[in-house]
Amino acid sequence: MEIRSVKYMLMVQDMERAIKFYRDVIGLEVRSESPMWSEMGFGKVIIALHGGGSGVVNDTGLNIEVADLDTACAEIVSGGGKVTSGPEDRTGESIRLARLVDTEGNSFGMAAQAG
Repeated sequence: MEIRSVKYMLMVQDMERAIKFYRDVIGLEVRSESPMWSEMGFGKVIIALHGGGSGVVNDTGLNIEVADLDTACAEIVSGGGKVTSGPEDRTGESIRLARLVDTEGNSFGMAAQAG
């Protein structure tokens, strides 16, 4: 088997709104764009946005590590997303965690190194 790429797909209701969120708030690069399928990237990572989402909160398993979790959470909220828990320190671990929801109802995590 020859793997050419791996894409992490998120369902979206409003492609334009989702692209704006992931480009302007999260900081991903737009690699391709269409009403039903767009691809965003960071390095070799590809986040594919697929039109036709329901808007129901969907736990995606996506996790993004940032330098400053408190600032990142504030940016998510100002960009139209929601913080559903945290930021919180993890007892016995060297990370801080938060759970968030994007503008399309996709739940994801953010983490930062503690201290």
